[in-house]
Amino acid sequence: MTSSVEATSKECPTSAGRKRLIENKPVNATDSIDYDAEPVTAVGSMPKKRFYRQRAHCNPLSHNNAFSYPCDGPDGMDWTADHFPNHPLLAIGREAKSIRPTVLDIGCGFGGLTVALSKILPNETVLGMEIRAKVTEYVRLRISALRSESDKGEYQNTSVMRTNSMKFLPFFFPGASVKKLFFCFPDPHFKRKNHPRRIISTRLLSEYAHILVDNGRLYAITDVEELHQWHVKMCDAHPSFERIEEKCDPCISAMVDSTEEGKKVARNKQSKYFCVYRRIPVQKCLELGGVNVEDFWNVTNFGVEWVSDNDVDRTENKN
Repeated sequence: MTSSVEATSKECPTSAGRKRLIENKPVNATDSIDYDAEPVTAVGSMPKKRFYRQRAHCNPLSHNNAFSYPCDGPDGMDWTADHFPNHPLLAIGREAKSIRPTVLDIGCGFGGLTVALSKILPNETVLGMEIRAKVTEYVRLRISALRSESDKGEYQNTSVMRTNSMKFLPFFFPGASVKKLFFCFPDPHFKRKNHPRRIISTRLLSEYAHILVDNGRLYAITDVEELHQWHVKMCDAHPSFERIEEKCDPCISAMVDSTEEGKKVARNKQSKYFCVYRRIPVQKCLELGGVNVEDFWNVTNFGVEWVSDNDVDRTENKN
């Protein structure tokens, strides 16, 4: 389904440049680099980001048949085969089928947070998820290089996968299996007609609530204040989440400072806006009344607001 992190890849375009990169020597200015050529990276070498640049964002709703997923659901996934072949839990006798990601960095970009979380949460299994092919390949090679450089067996609990999280997340993860979800600097999709493309929405929050364990965490950060307000509005309105303030969570510091986009925002001295939400335990949701078929469209559920007939008439006349 997805290639192993330890697999080989290509990174350099011309013969002179290829030789120097494989030997870990700098490319001379006289070496003409064809940026459209297929990149080449030696196994275990740290990839050069300039060869893996790709358009910052893409339309997740247009990728319909470009990704594979387990037809028999999450139970059909063996994560150790392609992603965690030397996972620390295998050394203490855990079955391969019982090992699955517990921390997801959705839209991981160049993997700054993904690799940082590997060391912050050594007892968890971290997976970066990215829709862009070149960027995913860069993170895969980056993790492979970090594994090769580490003499302590580090980074064996982290990997990356190319997929469309907005469409296929429930195929990979069963209910109540993920402890933390991260959404770092997602595409704002400013135009109103493109709001359905936003990674945090009412529908998707229901999927996130499904895969999160009770008291699991959802983290979101952006440098766009309007998008931050959208995140807060969507999450506040959802009956499965409540906002919390955690000052001593090391994951928050990593989310703010470790991503490439976050570093760029800091260099430009711009503001960052983040929020953290707790997955309300299922039993507590039921005790509070929950949301069922009968009251799904009740006022306050999922941000539903009361609109009078007069308001509807005024809106229709305006249009």
